[in-house]
Amino acid sequence: MSSRSAQPQRLGVMGGTFDPIHVGHLVAASEALSVFDLDRVVFVPTGQPWQKTNYSDAEDRFVMTSLGAATHRSFAVSRIELDRKGPTFTADTMRTLKEFHGDGTKLFFILGADAALRFGTWKKVEGLADHTELIAVTRPGFALGQIETDPSWPRINLMEMPGIEVSASDVRARVRAGRPIDYLVPAAVVTYITEQGLYVGPREAA
Repeated sequence: MSSRSAQPQRLGVMGGTFDPIHVGHLVAASEALSVFDLDRVVFVPTGQPWQKTNYSDAEDRFVMTSLGAATHRSFAVSRIELDRKGPTFTADTMRTLKEFHGDGTKLFFILGADAALRFGTWKKVEGLADHTELIAVTRPGFALGQIETDPSWPRINLMEMPGIEVSASDVRARVRAGRPIDYLVPAAVVTYITEQGLYVGPREAA
């Protein structure tokens, strides 16, 4: 096995609640692999997301993310945030991944353009620019000028992807309404949601 395949040199990291993971996440990760010549994209389900107060059990989200990631040989899943106690901060995760993989690995954090617009509200982002670049996934017509930037922030790269109008909240709403979610999430995730009875009650995750 070559050293490149043994340890990724260009590692994409996609964080999120993944409640549930859906085709929009997977297409964005696949596009980032191609556009930025990444060796791998690691999905990192959040443990206790500090900006949300209502979300599904961590183990359910981990299983669904793993089932979704299994659809591509260059996708992987990490439990780093699920197994950490306390609120989840992306800055801590990226620093830990950098320490683990070493200076030979360049990290790219993949996030939606809407999240990039709120980057200034994130906690503990100081120093991220030393080891991380951002990939902001956008729709056609989105300009970097819409994002307020600061010299201390990581470099922000824009990446357009096909327009896929699907969100986790829409998937949850469809399940509660008894509507199909086939092709909006991977087939194995549809089966898991059905078998575990997820999203059928009145609760709505933030």
